[in-house]
Amino acid sequence: MVLPSSRPSIHIPPLNPHPLHHIPPPPKTSNPPLLPPRKHRTQSIQSVPSPLLFSNPPISTTTTSLTNLLNPAPPKKIKSYPPLPSTRRQHPFAIHDINTAHITQTLDPTGSRTRLFARSNPDAPHLGDILLVTFTSGDPFAGLCINIRRRGPDTSILLRNRLLMTGVEMWVKIYSPKVKSIEVVQRAEKRARRARLYYFRKEKHDRGSVEGAVEEYLKRRRLLRSGDVGVRDPVKGTSNPGAGRKGVKAR
Repeated sequence: MVLPSSRPSIHIPPLNPHPLHHIPPPPKTSNPPLLPPRKHRTQSIQSVPSPLLFSNPPISTTTTSLTNLLNPAPPKKIKSYPPLPSTRRQHPFAIHDINTAHITQTLDPTGSRTRLFARSNPDAPHLGDILLVTFTSGDPFAGLCINIRRRGPDTSILLRNRLLMTGVEMWVKIYSPKVKSIEVVQRAEKRARRARLYYFRKEKHDRGSVEGAVEEYLKRRRLLRSGDVGVRDPVKGTSNPGAGRKGVKAR
């Protein structure tokens, strides 16, 4: 027994070609073609003379190459210039020469500061000396020299002093236009064995204030400038400072 199918039947129509897929051939007409026959077309093209074909006669490449080999063209002359003078030969130490000229012409025309810190000068300041620097504006500064940096125009010294129980250090450039004078207040007792006396920053080796040495130096300088070389200080010349201020006694 065959049971009827529960699914409905589907009718699929046959495939019809698309109307554009089938293009009918063009109808045959009795009109002549637009172009002439091939024979007439070739004749019309050949009858027109070409200016490119008959402008120049053909040139043989073999003849041209042989002519160039037998008669070569003269070489082209290139203008040459002599080399510039060597700056390295004229100035083997250019930076040193520039710094020296800058110091001698601008910073130190008299050469006094250069001679003061020259290594060949026996009276030059050394490490451990007390120096007094006077400026064009402001108060002078005195301190213990703990470093001397010789760098040409940037030559400078490092001074250390103790002001109000506080350590103070100052770098002073000797060629600065603000520096008026540099004086040696007191020489060191012994020659320092180090190039930098930074150990004076420790409390154990701290020299302390140098105001006492500076005041004594200024008193001696005033006596020398006044011309009273044989006169001693009235304060230190007597046991009683109050009595010594009344007059000046000769040695």
